[in-house]
Amino acid sequence: MHVPLTLLASTALLAGCATSGDRIAHVEAVMRDYAGNVPGASVLVMHDGRPVVRRGFGRADLEAGAAATPSTNYRLASVSKQFTAAAILLLAEDGRLDLDDPVRTWLPSLPAAVEPATIRHLLTHTSGLVDYEDVIPGSMTWQLRDADVLKLLESQDRTYFAPGSDYRYSNSGYALLALIVERASGRDYPGFLRERIFLPLGMANTLAYVREGPPVPHRAWGYSLVDGQWQRTDQSQTSAVLGDGGIYSSIDDLARWDAALYDDRLLSDASRALAFAPATPTDDPAVEYGYGWRISGETLWHSGETMGFRNVLVRWPQRRLTVVVLTNRNHPEPYAMALEIARPWLQD
Repeated sequence: MHVPLTLLASTALLAGCATSGDRIAHVEAVMRDYAGNVPGASVLVMHDGRPVVRRGFGRADLEAGAAATPSTNYRLASVSKQFTAAAILLLAEDGRLDLDDPVRTWLPSLPAAVEPATIRHLLTHTSGLVDYEDVIPGSMTWQLRDADVLKLLESQDRTYFAPGSDYRYSNSGYALLALIVERASGRDYPGFLRERIFLPLGMANTLAYVREGPPVPHRAWGYSLVDGQWQRTDQSQTSAVLGDGGIYSSIDDLARWDAALYDDRLLSDASRALAFAPATPTDDPAVEYGYGWRISGETLWHSGETMGFRNVLVRWPQRRLTVVVLTNRNHPEPYAMALEIARPWLQD
């Protein structure tokens, strides 16, 4: 894995790193390239139930000069998948669906090749569904929604492999899960998340964003480096597909989400155990997958990347430690930065 020079430069700070001031200096060194008039980042470190680091770096909006803060909302991209999985688990607890229901029970317009696939296969990326982004026709020029994903898959009477026999990361599967949430609950997906997850946890500024719905408060705009200049690249054709990556949130709201993952205030002990248990190996021998979570050793984590955003949330539950790095730029991936930020606490 490529390690940015800023991470290497911060290593010298770790010798005898014991005080909170040393640790803050370490985080600032890791995030040095995000400071100033550039697309920025918000960084959270939760330890023993407390936010020991809660910082913004750089800009949420270059054109307006707005600073990134702890309340800045970023498009989470695939970090959203843990919320989609939680919504399914809540409906299973309600008795509205079963994880072993065939997907076609809820979405009968899917072709016969999908018949063996279950909700559990969608959760674990073992359905073999065709990647919808690979079959978007040139005539489909509008911004896609989850319902458009279903329409695309209706024409694909094939799977990459027999459902349950292999792993292939599937945005298609999580878009279908959002539709299943709607059909099982009788609520639109953004409304279900708001009523059953975000508001009960105090995540008042988190939302699954659609253009006709409420605006994103404290919004970060996405940017890409093009010919040495930062250009706004905030939305793509697939940015409005919600189940696989359409949630906006902040580190302040994600601190509340993290707290809820330690007890039964949202999900039961049994549901959380299912979400966090390795259900399948992946294409990386160091990583397994649960329900909306990657699992590497003692860590639970998920990254997210989309046009103009790169994010990661990493948890060490046994150590009561979580690091969240949300960024509004197209590079680099922040997973290595999150691990480096965590190092002083892991050395305790």
